[in-house]
Amino acid sequence: MSDKGNTGGLTVSFSGSRDYIVTDELKNAVNIAIALQKPLLIKGEPGTGKTMLASSLAESMGKELIIWSIKSTTTAQSGLYNYDTVQRLYDSQFGEGDVADIKQYIKLGNLGIALNAEVQPVLLIDEIDKADLEFPNDLLWELDRMQFFIPETRETITAKSRPIVIITSNAEKELPDAFLRRCIFHYIAFPEPEQMERIVFAHYPNLDKDLVGRAMKKFYELREVDDIQKKPSTSELLDWLTALTITGVPLQEEDKELPYLGVLLKKNEDIDTLNEFNEKGPKAVYKRR
Repeated sequence: MSDKGNTGGLTVSFSGSRDYIVTDELKNAVNIAIALQKPLLIKGEPGTGKTMLASSLAESMGKELIIWSIKSTTTAQSGLYNYDTVQRLYDSQFGEGDVADIKQYIKLGNLGIALNAEVQPVLLIDEIDKADLEFPNDLLWELDRMQFFIPETRETITAKSRPIVIITSNAEKELPDAFLRRCIFHYIAFPEPEQMERIVFAHYPNLDKDLVGRAMKKFYELREVDDIQKKPSTSELLDWLTALTITGVPLQEEDKELPYLGVLLKKNEDIDTLNEFNEKGPKAVYKRR
């Protein structure tokens, strides 16, 4: 029922993909989690590639990616299956379908689909901290059991292999200690300039190097401005570079007013903060660490 990894030599070896650059620390965390058959809990500020990690992992291993996006109302039970009583009632009233066949009204949730898969999938449980406090422990209980019972059809579904589970969190709320003990944890720090440059050219290898250098300098200066609520992320830097390249708008180091600022900053308050900083504050220091 389970696919044991080799903890000695790590028979699995994730090293990123063509457009997803990983650090050695993240690469090791992924491979250890797979070998130990434990969920990998990923934290980090928005835009650091938490969600893309699962996609890259599935692509590199040739596995199906199943995405379960968590909401405040999500429960572990709803992730396993849903019984569509409303549709059954409708069919019984209007004489459509065989209402005696309850199985047709049972729809597996994304967790149920992952557990019922013929071949081991990658299951992304995205933004777990949006759910209520009971959800993380309920989730791990179902993952530990590797099977679930559907009383409406008296059917037990048993997993053929343990999914590779990636769980992301934006740290909106604390997760239970019991849950944390059963996960492998990794925090994705925001990329340093050297790594960011690798990320940029992995996505757009033909970009002008001088433009990338000037844009990154402005980008990191912007991120160091105090009181900006939503700091621009990697995806916004990539979008900004694309906009600058397509339009051919020049970007000079001495420029204070950045072209297409709305690509980088998404809140009026942040734009006002930057304008005030440019008028009154000292120039932010760009540190190539």
